[in-house]
Amino acid sequence: CVICEREYEGPDMAHCPAYQGPICSLCCTLDARCGDLCKPHASLSAQWSASLRWLLPKRIWPYLDRGLAHFILLMLIIVPLLATLFGLLYHQELRSLSQLLTYSPVPDSPQAALRSGFLKAYMALLVAAGIVAWWLVLAHKSRQVAQEESNRQTNLLMIEIESHRQTDEALQTAKLVAEQAHAAADEARVAADDARVAADDARIVADEARLAADDARIVADQANKAKSRYISAISHELRTPLNSILGYAQLMGEDASIPAHRKQAVSVIKRGGEHLLSLIEGTLDIAHIESGKLTLAIKPMRFADFVQEMASMFEPEAQAKGLDFQFEASGSLPAVVRGDEKRVRQILINLLGNAIKFTARGQVLLRVRYAREMATIEIEDTGPGLSDQEHERIFEPFTRANTGGATAPGAGLGLTIAKMLTDLMGGQLTVTSTPGIGSVFRVKLFLPEVHGVNGVNGVRGTSHGLPRPLVNRPRHGYVGPRRRILVVDNEEADRELLVNLLAPLGFEMRIAASGHDCLDLIAAGYQPDVIFMDLAMPGIDGWETIRRVRAIEGERFSGGAAEARDGAGVEGGVGGGLGGGAHIAIVSANAFDKGLDNDVDIPAEDFILKPVRHSELLDWLERRLGLSWLETVPSAPAPAMAAAPPELVYPEPRQLEALREVVSLGYYRGIMNKLDEIESKQPDCAAFVVEMRGLARQFQFEAMGMRLNRVTHDN
Repeated sequence: CVICEREYEGPDMAHCPAYQGPICSLCCTLDARCGDLCKPHASLSAQWSASLRWLLPKRIWPYLDRGLAHFILLMLIIVPLLATLFGLLYHQELRSLSQLLTYSPVPDSPQAALRSGFLKAYMALLVAAGIVAWWLVLAHKSRQVAQEESNRQTNLLMIEIESHRQTDEALQTAKLVAEQAHAAADEARVAADDARVAADDARIVADEARLAADDARIVADQANKAKSRYISAISHELRTPLNSILGYAQLMGEDASIPAHRKQAVSVIKRGGEHLLSLIEGTLDIAHIESGKLTLAIKPMRFADFVQEMASMFEPEAQAKGLDFQFEASGSLPAVVRGDEKRVRQILINLLGNAIKFTARGQVLLRVRYAREMATIEIEDTGPGLSDQEHERIFEPFTRANTGGATAPGAGLGLTIAKMLTDLMGGQLTVTSTPGIGSVFRVKLFLPEVHGVNGVNGVRGTSHGLPRPLVNRPRHGYVGPRRRILVVDNEEADRELLVNLLAPLGFEMRIAASGHDCLDLIAAGYQPDVIFMDLAMPGIDGWETIRRVRAIEGERFSGGAAEARDGAGVEGGVGGGLGGGAHIAIVSANAFDKGLDNDVDIPAEDFILKPVRHSELLDWLERRLGLSWLETVPSAPAPAMAAAPPELVYPEPRQLEALREVVSLGYYRGIMNKLDEIESKQPDCAAFVVEMRGLARQFQFEAMGMRLNRVTHDN
C-alpha cells in the first residue's frame, strides 16, 4: 500500500488514481482527500449533473458547471422542507385559533390574516435559505478548487522530489565516472599520441585505397567496354561467314533443280547455321539488356491477328511431332494494341518453341485473354515438367532442364531472354510445373488498346502505320520498270550472294568493293534506286560513304543536274529515294550499331543484319520501292490443276510391327533399311515410306511411334 506501506493480498488491493499506486481497502475508506477519483461518476453531484443534462437543452449546460446544478439541488431540498414546516405550523395555529374563536366569535375570519403572516415569513426565510444555499455552493466550489490546486502542487512536489533523487543518483554516478575518467585520462593521453600516429598512417592508407578504388572503377569501366567490344567483334566475325552459309543455304533450298537427298543436307546446314545465329543473337540481346542499350519500339500492332498468326505458325510444327496443338482465346481480343511487336513475338516464339521441343507426347495449349489493358498469355504443355531445383534456376542463362527432352537442341538462352524482355516491358513471366505432368508459363504484359480500330482495315478504315502479318509467298519477279541496286561490301562472297538473290528477280545489279568505288560510281553519274551499304570497310567506312553520297546527291539535285541518266555516260534514270536520291539500307554484321542514333538519318527499319534473311530483304524492297511481286514465273504456261493426293496405303501388319520395333530402339540405319524393304515389297506404300523417311531424317522418333500407333488403331 502506498499510504500505510503494508503488504496485503491481491483481492484486498486496488489502484488509486489519486496516489498513482496500489492502496488497501482500509486506507481507501479512511482517506477523504482523494475526492473519489476512482469513481468520478458515482457522486451525487455527478449523477445530478447528468440528470440535468438529460432534462435541459445543451445551451444551458455551461451554466451547470459553474455551480448552478448544486444550487438547484439544494433549493429543491430546502423549498419542500420549508413548505412542509410552515404548513404544519400553519395548520396547528389554525386549529388552536378555531378553538378559541368558538366561544368568542368575531365578525371577520382569522384565516386570511394568519395565511398572510405565514406566507410573508415563508418568503423571507426562502430568500435567506437561497442566499445560504448559494453561499454553501460557493464554499464547496472554493474547497474543490483549493483541493485540486493542492493536489496539483503535491503532484509537482512529488515530481520535483523524484527529479532530485534522479539528479542525486546521476551526480553520484558522474562522480564515480569522473574518478574513473581521471584515472583513464592518463592512459588516454598516452594512447592519444599513439592514435595520432595511427591516424596519420590511416589517412595515408585511406588515400591509397581511394586511389585504388578509382583505378578499380576505371578498370571495371574499361572491362565493360572491352566486353562490349569483344561481343560486337565476335558477333561481326561470326555473322560474316554465317551470311554466306545461310544465304546460299536459302538459295539452294529454293532451287527446284536440287535433288531431294541434297536438299536434306542443305536443310541440315541451314538448321545448324540458324542454331549458331540464335546463340549469337541471344548473347547480343542479353548484352544489350544488361547495358541498358535495348530500347522498345512501341507502336500499334494487330494483336488479334498476331496471336492467330503465332498459333498458325507453331501448329504444323506440333502436328509434325505428333502433338495436339490447341489455341484458346478467352473473350474478345482487341484488334490493335500498342506494344513492341518484335519483342512480344520473340517472347512467344521462345516459349512456344520450348513447349513443343520438350514435349514428347500429349498437347501444347496456347491460351490468351485480355482485360483492363492487360494481356495474359499462357503456354501449357504436357512435357516432363520441372523439379524444384530446375524451377529455381530455369531463367538463368545457359540453364537447361535435366528431365525428359533434355537432348533437344538449344543454347539455354530462350527463357532467359524471354524473362529479361518481359521485365523490360514492365510485365511478369512466371512458371508453374509438376514433374511428370507438365508446365504452364504465364506472361502478363501491359498492352493498351488502340480504340477506333476494326479488325480488317485497321485504324479508321485504313491500314497505314500498322505492321502487316507476315505472309510467306513465292516471288519470281516484279511488275514495272527495272530497278537499279548498288551493293557496297568489301566481302566478295557477300556481294555475290546479294547478286545471286536479286538478279534472277529482274533487278539491275552493280557492285562496289569499297566506299571509294561507290563514290566513283555515283560521281560518274550512276543513280541507283537502292544502295545496300556495309559499314566495316577499308578506307572510309559505311557511315562516311553515306555522308558523301548524300552530299553528291544534294549538289546534283540542287544544281539542276538531275536530268535523264542516259546522258551521263553510265546507266541513267531517275533515283528512287526521297527528293530524287537513292534509298539506302545498311546491310552489316555490326549488330550493336542497329537502333543507335546516327547523323545520316538511317532508321532502325533500314538496318538489315547479317546473315540476311531473304524474305526480310525482299519485304524491305517491297516497302521502299512499292513493288508488286509476281508469284509465278513470267511467261511460263499455266500449271495444270494439281491432282488430288492419293490415299495413303499402309504396309502389312507384320511390316508395321517390325518398323515399330526399330523405331522404339531409335536405330536410324535399321529404320531406313526397313523402309527400303517395305518400298521394294509394296510399291503402293511409297507415299507412306516418304513420310516416314522425312520424320526419320529429322530424328523425330517419338512422332514416328505415335504415327504408327494411330495407323495400327485405325486399321
